Amino acid sequence: MGSREAVAVFGAYGHTGRFVVAELRERGFVPVLSGRDADRLTALGASAPGSDVRPASVDDPASLDRALAGTAAVINCAGPFAVTAAPVIEAALRAGIPYVDVAAEIEANVDTFSHFADRARAAGAVIVPAMAFYGGLGDLLVTAAMGDWTTADEAHIAYALSSWHPTAGSRAAGAVSRERRGGRRVVHTNGRLDYRDDKPPILDWTFPEPLGTRPVVGEFTMADVVTVPSHLPIPEVRTYMTVEAAREVTSPDTPSPTAADERGRSAQTFLVEAVVRSGDRERRAVASGQDIYAVTAPLAVEAVERILTGRTKAVGVAAAGEIFDAPDFLRALSAHLSPDLRP
Repeated sequence: MGSREAVAVFGAYGHTGRFVVAELRERGFVPVLSGRDADRLTALGASAPGSDVRPASVDDPASLDRALAGTAAVINCAGPFAVTAAPVIEAALRAGIPYVDVAAEIEANVDTFSHFADRARAAGAVIVPAMAFYGGLGDLLVTAAMGDWTTADEAHIAYALSSWHPTAGSRAAGAVSRERRGGRRVVHTNGRLDYRDDKPPILDWTFPEPLGTRPVVGEFTMADVVTVPSHLPIPEVRTYMTVEAAREVTSPDTPSPTAADERGRSAQTFLVEAVVRSGDRERRAVASGQDIYAVTAPLAVEAVERILTGRTKAVGVAAAGEIFDAPDFLRALSAHLSPDLRP
């Protein structure tokens, strides 16, 4: 796009952060590389001469201010977001720039909405949490499926992953979430989050062909249960995960993702199906693609680009489907995923 605007990436050297940095460069932005590990930042910067390297720590506000100085926006890729989100948001508010993160942690996203909604709205600031594969993509699909409906009884988001090799960051974030909820699982029912001690059910979900019917964990709850209800009056929001992928991500023996192409993507493929129901009516939206971590980068960078060019519908803390035109946003990512938005 040739904007040449500087965008800070906090956690730039992480697995997802590297994809975000590459996507920013491809679109003509100037990434400002930030994070607490100066050595890893320097090594990343050496791979791209001219990179602006600015070490910063969440427990040092002045360092965050230096990292964001002169930038147009910040993308936070550093988990656990229970630790990083609030300090980086505070720095973004001080700098007067938009904040986007890729948090999949349910509790961290709840914190962002509850702690910053009023301040951000009053300041006319833009904060978009969970602008990632989990939270952002599902929210966009549900919003697109809703179409002209203003309410629905249920939203269901089913994930079919060919495999799930978690990054170290995913494991750390998951551990923090489990600790915060005391090992319980969570579902969104009757318009609120409900914490439970029992095991989730195993169900069958019929995905579009060629996948067909697959066993899924019936309440494998992801960040969509925060983003979707934040702007859509849907009392029941459920997410599902294919059993094989759920087993892989929870196994301590599953390796980290490895590159399978020249872009650094793994061989993992995904299909996400969103279904909304109102009475006896039903609407669907589907997206498929490769590598859940890699596809997070165009989701987050597209969000930043739209914010900076004024293609938004809200201010304050807002989920993807509330602040952006969901069908248009998804179609704009056709180089990275294949959306089917027929109701």
